[in-house]
Amino acid sequence: MKRFLLFTVLVSVLVSCSAKKQIEEAISHGNYDHAISEALRKLENNKDKKRKQAYVIMLKDAYDKVLEEDLLRISQLKKDGNPELYKIIYESYVDLEERQNAIKRIMPLIIDGKAISFDFNDYSNPLVEYRYKTSDHLMDKGLNLLDTGLKRNAREAYGLFEYVDDINPNFEDVRVLMNEAHITGMNYVHVSIANETHQMIPQRLETELLDFNTYGINQFWTTYHVVQDDSLQYDFAMQLKLKRINVSPERINERQLIRERAIVDGWEYLLDDNGNVAKDSLGNDIKIDKIITVRARFFEVLQTKSAQVIADVVYTDLRQNQIVDSFTLDSGFVFENVFGRFRGDRRALNRDDRNLLRQRQIRFPTDEQMVFDSGEDLKQRLKQVINSYRIES
Repeated sequence: MKRFLLFTVLVSVLVSCSAKKQIEEAISHGNYDHAISEALRKLENNKDKKRKQAYVIMLKDAYDKVLEEDLLRISQLKKDGNPELYKIIYESYVDLEERQNAIKRIMPLIIDGKAISFDFNDYSNPLVEYRYKTSDHLMDKGLNLLDTGLKRNAREAYGLFEYVDDINPNFEDVRVLMNEAHITGMNYVHVSIANETHQMIPQRLETELLDFNTYGINQFWTTYHVVQDDSLQYDFAMQLKLKRINVSPERINERQLIRERAIVDGWEYLLDDNGNVAKDSLGNDIKIDKIITVRARFFEVLQTKSAQVIADVVYTDLRQNQIVDSFTLDSGFVFENVFGRFRGDRRALNRDDRNLLRQRQIRFPTDEQMVFDSGEDLKQRLKQVINSYRIES
């Protein structure tokens, strides 16, 4: 027990030394916020213990250095006077506020009975000032981008408006502008199916493939329409070209297996060397199991039928009237049914054989049903293409 306690204390000391060294290295490399974060984590519990004093000292050292560094950088950025720097200045003030609030939560910090003081400042005024300066500048910048009517600029404008709404909720109706930028930056894609197989395809298959409500597509900048909206100018077309449909013949394959088992079939008397019934030590007749070998022929029957649908997904840029991408999809469906029958003694069969005997031969699905079932797999593959493909415009 003493050895275990000694080992535990040693491990604790080593861990503590390692943590202190890491914080010291972070400070020496200028990673002040990391050092502050680690020191605060160590001071969450038992902050007044003597062994925690080193973390208090390192916390103050890191804080003083990063405070001086940040205030100097903010001063330099302000002198530049460039509106593009407003956001950086604002976020720097946010960092200053959050950093000192994190330290305030564990105050007071005391070493040898003396409270350690930190240089805390009131940043409320510059935070408000540069929040509004940043908002005004980004709104102007976003509006200029939006006025170009270009989709890529509208998307950039949306990001600027979204940032403004985050720091200044609904500033100057920014959410209305976000919606306008979203609509302007949207790519509209018209979806259709072309049957190039020279075969009839089930109407319900086409309906299922075009039921985009079931695809779970979630693309912020792309909307797929099956029914064309004449009020919209579509940017792209996505066409699913069915190229080939293959349906195999109905097949029944049979495999014959010989089953043989030794089983107990009643009992018989044990005879001695003279042909008389043998007796046990109490004078009772001795009975023994009667072992016989039973045999059966087991027939495992497999019904199979398969279908394959091959299609191309073709994306066309309607503004340039040219194909921009295409993908080949190969989907399929296999119908299988296994059942069994036998001749001979049922007792020779194993458990799997008897399970198959409970199965029955069933009607093969029609070619139309097979093609429709293949379409379910095709739909999943099409969904993967749509979800992974990003239209660039």
